[in-house]
Amino acid sequence: MPDHSAISSARERGSAIVIGGSIAGLFAARVLADHFATVSIIERDEVGDDPAPRRGAPQARHQHVLLKRGRLIAEHLFPGLKQELIASGAPMVDMAGDFEWLTPAGWAVRFASELLMITCSRDLLECTVRRRLAAHARVQFQGGVVAAGLIPSEDGAGVAGVFARDKDAGVERQLRADLVVDASGRGSRLPQWLASLGYDRPAETVITSHLGYASRLYRRDPARWRESQGVYVQPAPPRYTRGGVALPLEGGRWHVTLAGGSRDYPPTDPEGFVEFARSLRSSRLYDVIAGEEPLSPVYGHRATENRMRHYERMRRWPGGLAVLGDAACTFNPVYAQGMTTAALAAMALDGSLRESRLTPRGFDAHRFQRRLARVCSDAWTLATGEDYRFDGAEGGSRTFGTRLMHRYMDRVVRLTTERADVRQVLLEVFHMVRSPTALFHPRILFPALR
Repeated sequence: MPDHSAISSARERGSAIVIGGSIAGLFAARVLADHFATVSIIERDEVGDDPAPRRGAPQARHQHVLLKRGRLIAEHLFPGLKQELIASGAPMVDMAGDFEWLTPAGWAVRFASELLMITCSRDLLECTVRRRLAAHARVQFQGGVVAAGLIPSEDGAGVAGVFARDKDAGVERQLRADLVVDASGRGSRLPQWLASLGYDRPAETVITSHLGYASRLYRRDPARWRESQGVYVQPAPPRYTRGGVALPLEGGRWHVTLAGGSRDYPPTDPEGFVEFARSLRSSRLYDVIAGEEPLSPVYGHRATENRMRHYERMRRWPGGLAVLGDAACTFNPVYAQGMTTAALAAMALDGSLRESRLTPRGFDAHRFQRRLARVCSDAWTLATGEDYRFDGAEGGSRTFGTRLMHRYMDRVVRLTTERADVRQVLLEVFHMVRSPTALFHPRILFPALR
């Protein structure tokens, strides 16, 4: 939270601009407010004071989960956020105790834990965080504004702001800033903007399992679901490419998302949606759909590839520019890592800005990009490694190491159907509160190898 050194730094540093008002941009703006006198968030969508879908975030109609590590960071940045979301009706789910999870090896053992996640809609989370930022003295939100390019600094070695265009009026203007942060998501145009300033385009790594989603809201009858707060029928590729999740939402609703890999996409018509749910390895998720009233159309989404833009490898990088969130690295959403990784990226930015006060050179933007790449590495390895289980996965190949890791993880997952201690560690890794190396502790390694 703000301290005297942060306030002093904010007065010295002037202004910052964040391109994009989604979760990554909002978290970044909160961090920047500890270091800059003014922080402007520019967002192409007009946003109101109430939770509502944004045209620029079509994936928001599908499930979003703030894992424990992300929730803890969000509560650090916005004290009282958890209580505010719960007061708005957001359920708290114990992932080990309340959640029925059919793994590829069978139903995971259930037990009470502290692995709590808030299962609210993304609309509610974004709206609640926006309200907090709107009350911050240093932050201003500009909706209906499109970022059209970067303003080069006078010496040509950096960025001095952005060209912005009002979406309705079409008038272009210059917004000057000491730091520009691109958090504009998967559709980021930063590679083209850098090329126009004479920089190289970043190398990219793209890996896809050709997975697609379909989601629908249902009314939730609490009397029918007293012992369960969620159901996950996990795909078991390559044989079983289909899966689905049902999670409770604010407003007494179920949020049901079906998924299929290897181009086995779930239908978006109501009848096909139900039949796809009926075809899963367990009827448990179908029971949710069959017994509750639909509250929305079926929405589909297929932009699920993992994409890493390697800004950290570029030979030259302009000063005064940082990029994070999906604009830098995006994951297959089925692993629920996106929002938590965005929170980790915001904390990495905060750390880099604080450290820069101790060096004569100040903030090294390219060093931050290298730091961000390390932050994203564990999530990237998990997402891409699992995607390689699907037939027809593209981008790179299954190495001997990948196949060996799959065999080991299959044995670990089998243990989670019997042993609560192993399940606890696996879920802590999933929630990003422990490193994946924890799965190789002797108490897990030796039973798994046996």
